[in-house]
Order: sequence, then structure tokens, then C-alpha cells
Amino acid sequence: MTDETWDLVVVGAGPAGASAALGALTEDPSLRVLLLDRSDFPRDKSCGDGIAPHAVDALAEVGAADVVDGWTPLRDLELAHGDVAVAGPMRRDAWVVPRRVLDARLVEHAVAAGAVLRRHRVTSVTVDDTGPVVSGDLRAAVVVGADGAHSLVRQALLGRRRDRRAIAIRGYAPVTDAVRGRQVIRFGDRTHTSYAWAFDRGDGLANVGYGELLPTERSGTRPPSRRLLLDQLEQLVPGAASTGSDWRGHHLPLSSWRWDQPDGPVLLVGDAAGLVNPMTGEGIYYAVATGIAAGRTAARAVALGRPEAAGARHRHVVRSLLGAHLRHTWAASRLAQSPRVVDAGIRAAGRDRHVFDTLVEIGLGGGRIDSRLVAGLTRSLVPLPRPRPARTPA
Repeated sequence: MTDETWDLVVVGAGPAGASAALGALTEDPSLRVLLLDRSDFPRDKSCGDGIAPHAVDALAEVGAADVVDGWTPLRDLELAHGDVAVAGPMRRDAWVVPRRVLDARLVEHAVAAGAVLRRHRVTSVTVDDTGPVVSGDLRAAVVVGADGAHSLVRQALLGRRRDRRAIAIRGYAPVTDAVRGRQVIRFGDRTHTSYAWAFDRGDGLANVGYGELLPTERSGTRPPSRRLLLDQLEQLVPGAASTGSDWRGHHLPLSSWRWDQPDGPVLLVGDAAGLVNPMTGEGIYYAVATGIAAGRTAARAVALGRPEAAGARHRHVVRSLLGAHLRHTWAASRLAQSPRVVDAGIRAAGRDRHVFDTLVEIGLGGGRIDSRLVAGLTRSLVPLPRPRPARTPA
């Protein structure tokens, strides 16, 4: 078979991959970009379907902010753990768009910009003296790995890694009054950090699901079963599991306190890069933002004739964009393993609007722990001492 040569080959055409193609073609419309995916579009993916305003902002830079058109914006959010709860409006609208719709729209944008979409299951990624080679006969100046949580590209680049993972199950259920017009997150009481969600899509259905942190291999504990996941969802959001359907489960490779990207012409983005918020499981914004960044970096490396420099540049760009945030979300996720801290955060958010907004930002993709959040948590965790009764003079 004759080798094909491309400027950029993107493995995976989900939000991260389509965004990488858009980033590259926005930078240089003449680039030869091949977008590979093992599925035809539209296709479904297990996800909370929540689209943060941060993701829409990033897509606006490449002319694709209209992917949320026709879906109802949401502003209200509820956070709860048992009887401890807070609800209120977020500073900006979010959307709930099924991945079957979102991913297909992003792919359409990428193809309209000039990318070639091909159904293809990638079997290997190697780098020889001439550069990256995909599936033995697709040559590229730069390759972007956007092939999800079980990324073949990441394994080829970094080997097998034992990052912390979560597991989640998702379905769709009729909207109830308890979740109408809002996003609801309710934390569970399992040994490992867990929560259920219900996000109103605005069309009579809600995206409902439940996820929890997986035990480490050393613990010897078995991962939760599908039945347990659904039972927990029903307990936390009554009626969600009993009326829901279209269930899909998935693993989430959670971000750590520090993100890395090797040197060279192979770049990693989104879930394939292990970029998933360890506190909330949010991954769409990370996928879109790092995808666009990788596409731009690839285009500039090709223009300079230095594809081997792309990895170092991508590492610098992503760390500048997300580095501090990732350290703060990692710290927040460790704190959230304590039910007392979860309760303290919810109570603090109920007292102080700034704390509420900061927690939302940390969960969505741009926030950091600040002194006011720390003060609010401390106040909730350590009650003020009671005043001593006045002494009666003898």
C-alpha cells in the first residue's frame, strides 16, 4: 500500500480532535489535515453533556460557538450532600447538549474548514526518522492523539500508566420539578468520593448519572457494579434510575497535580492527555481548549519546518493555560474526599456568593482556591467558640 502524507493527522474526532483540526485550519487554511475516528457521526458518548461557558468561549475563537444553538441555556445550580444544600444562579449560562449532537456539529465545522474525515480504527502510532506514522502507512508531520480515556496514542507515547480513574454511568430520564431548569449535583456517602447528577436538557429530558472514584489496584477492592451505580443514582436522585434509559458507562482518567507532554511531534489532548477535572469529572472544556491549542501549535511547527518542536511548545501552552488550575483542582479533589469538607464547602457557598462562584469555577475549568474560599471552609469546619456567660459579682 502506498504511504499517504499529511501535515496533521488527528486520531479521534470527538470534541478534542475536531477542535484540534479547527485550531490548525484556523491558523493555516491550506494545511492538509486528516481526521480519523473509528465511528460514523452522529454517534453517542457517555457524558454529563454539560457545556460550560468556557468551552463556548474557546470555540468562538475558531468559529464554532454555534454548536449550542437551539439548546436551552441554564443558569441555576444546586449542590447538596444529604440535608446540607445550596442553590442559586451561576454567573454565566451553561448548556446541556447531547454528545450525539455536539460531536457531529463540531465534526461538520472541521470538515467545512477543510479537514478530511475518514472512518478508520488506528492500530499503531510510531515515530521513525521521517516522523510519525499512523497504522503503518499514514505519515504526518505532526500527530494529535485525541482518542479518549483508553488512548492508543497515549499508550504508544508514554506506555501504560496507572493514573487515578473514576467510573460513571449516564442515561436520560423525564424531567421532574426537582430538576427542571437547573443542574443538580448531589454527593453520596460511599467510601470513595461520589456524586449523582441531573441536568435539564430543556427538551423534556434530563441527563442523569452517577459516578465515583475507583479504588486503587493495591486496595484489592472490586470496582462497583452497574447495579450498584444505578442504585446509588436512584437513592440520590429519586426516580432518575427507575425512569431513565439509554444507559452508558465509561471510565475517566483524572487529572493529577501536574500535567506532562513529551517532546516530539506527537501531541496529546483531552481525555487522551488525562485531562479530566478530578473533582467534577468535567472534560469538555479541557478537550476543546487543549485541542485548539494543539492544532495551532501543530500548524506553526509545520510552517517553521520544525514538527519535532511541537511537543515542547504544546507542553508550555497547556501548562500556561491550565497548570495552576490543575494544581488547585487536584487539591480540591483531595479535600472533597472528606464528607465534612464537602458539607463545609456547601455551607460556605450558602453564606458567601463569592465562595459559590469560586466553587463553580473550580468545577468548570478556570477557578482556583483563594483566601476567601479557605476562610469560608475554615469558618464552617471550626465553629466559633461560644461566649462565656457573664459572671455575677459576689
